Amino acid sequence: MNNHINIALIPLLPLASFVILGLFGRKYIKTFSGVIGVGSLLISALLSLQTAYQYFFVDGKLNGVYQKVIAFKYTWLSFSDSVSIDMGALLDPISVMMLVLVTFVSLMVHIFSLGYMKGEERYSTYYAFLGLFTFSMLGLVLSTNIFQIYMFWELVGVSSFLLIGYYFDKPSAVAASKKAFIVTRFADLGFLIGILVLSFQAHTLDFQTLIDTLSKPQTIGSFMGVSILTWGLTLVFMGGAGKSAMFPLHIWLPDAMEGPTPVSALIHAATMVVAGVYLVARLFPVFSVDEAALTIVTYVGLISALFAAVIACTQTDIKRVLAYSTMSQIGYMMFALGVSKYNGEEGLGFMGSMFHLFTHAFFKSLLFLCAGAVIHLVHSNEMKDMGGLRKYMPLTNAAFLIACLAIAGVPPFAGFFSKEEILLAAFHSNKLVYGVALFTSGLTAFYMFRLYFSIFWNKEAHLHGEHHGEGSFAMKLPLVLLAILSVGAGFIPFASFVTADGAALETHIDYAFSAAPVFFGVTGILLAAYLYKTENARPQNIANTFGGLYQSAYKKFYIDEIYLFITKKIVFNCIGRPAAWIDKNIINGTINLFGNTTVKLSESVKTIQSGKVQSYALYFISGALLLAALIIYAL
Repeated sequence: MNNHINIALIPLLPLASFVILGLFGRKYIKTFSGVIGVGSLLISALLSLQTAYQYFFVDGKLNGVYQKVIAFKYTWLSFSDSVSIDMGALLDPISVMMLVLVTFVSLMVHIFSLGYMKGEERYSTYYAFLGLFTFSMLGLVLSTNIFQIYMFWELVGVSSFLLIGYYFDKPSAVAASKKAFIVTRFADLGFLIGILVLSFQAHTLDFQTLIDTLSKPQTIGSFMGVSILTWGLTLVFMGGAGKSAMFPLHIWLPDAMEGPTPVSALIHAATMVVAGVYLVARLFPVFSVDEAALTIVTYVGLISALFAAVIACTQTDIKRVLAYSTMSQIGYMMFALGVSKYNGEEGLGFMGSMFHLFTHAFFKSLLFLCAGAVIHLVHSNEMKDMGGLRKYMPLTNAAFLIACLAIAGVPPFAGFFSKEEILLAAFHSNKLVYGVALFTSGLTAFYMFRLYFSIFWNKEAHLHGEHHGEGSFAMKLPLVLLAILSVGAGFIPFASFVTADGAALETHIDYAFSAAPVFFGVTGILLAAYLYKTENARPQNIANTFGGLYQSAYKKFYIDEIYLFITKKIVFNCIGRPAAWIDKNIINGTINLFGNTTVKLSESVKTIQSGKVQSYALYFISGALLLAALIIYAL
């Protein structure tokens, strides 16, 4: 019973932080807002670790397989004996892993923000929004019911809207928050329809019952020649692709960098953007029986990984480089799920995807927090305003280097181990996917070290006036902890804990297989060092040589412009304007016609009730005479 209370407290403590700081923060406890936020997340993180220990090492396994455990559940809305919306907490390997991940990274962001956001006028509001987001994300990963996950899914969207638009006095931040909200709403419409399709087929909203029903061989109808199950899963994946910024629903992610940098570390590195991967993983037993849906997941993920990596090679805003890097790495996780099966060794892709989600959270949040420390020092996001900062920021330099080595897949850093599993799964499943993924891994190493050398080497830094260096202890502590995890997380025997079917996988390092990924990674690093370690004209010469391609990549292949053209020129002109004309002239005109006709009729008949007795007497006598005439005529 106490364990159930502890699990409930994990999301409820950030919610309590949101309520307290939202109601009383600005007026009564502004100075202590950060302490309250950090305290609530610290307790949540400790409870998450305790829950993970209890699940993985004490009572989560039965006959060698980790079970799905309903910690608590109550029925909120009941529609029939089998269909109801329940609110509860489901514990299994991926939800427990996500509990630890979300609370820990959120705690690091809360601590870092103590220094980074100090002096902000809306300091307490910022921590209130962080609490709301963390509560929403924790509610999402604990959901026992597909409609419960949808409610928290939308709440995550609302809280991210608030955090991206935190600087509401900046037009670019307001535009970015609206863009993120609108794009993900279109995707979430698909998610909602997919929920209705799947729940109609399974006659339930409960995750476990739905999975048990739809993952069994059965005869399911079709629509337009495509299985209903494929339609439902594809629509659900559409929601996941929107939240995880997969091509072509990725356009909101780079603009979302308008929020405070610690927010980017929380939302766009470790938590919100992996919600789509988590959703596919949660329904993976159903996806695994539908080859068509898995093929869509595979190639959307693969295209996103390569597409974002190419764009990241040309961007000059350091947060946008990291944003496209996130999109690329999420693509890795997606196609790893797509090439996976469900049982035993064939589930290597699933395990690799979850492993990369786990390690990526540490080194990507570290990259964003380091970027925040750099921006805090130079007051700019542009690479041209940086260079030589290793002398002024030795800790940040070391932490950023560790994170870059991890994401580049250099052994023995964490990213090497998780990428190894993904590439191995792709190699055994689809050689085309493996080839593109291998090339993308080389691009990843190149653009990350392009960023590293541009910030910390390249040229001599000339900082004028007084500067605060790397910030306060609160800004340094998260960098140290995340750097340690970026090195050590890969050594965790992840395959023993998180797999598709709950049974441990036997994994080992294949040094012959690892040679190619490491070679591509080291080649990317050396090429970046050649071009960007010292200030020279070589990058500009290459950009001039590949002028059209470089310019297209720099302009993000004009996807935003295409969306604007479709919305403004086609949707607004061909649909919006005719709809407005019909609304104004036909709909409103018809209503106005009825109204005007009624007014005219009332004007014409209102003289009958004039209030004049003489008129009433005249009408009475006239009626009596008419009646008499009719009687006489009838006789």
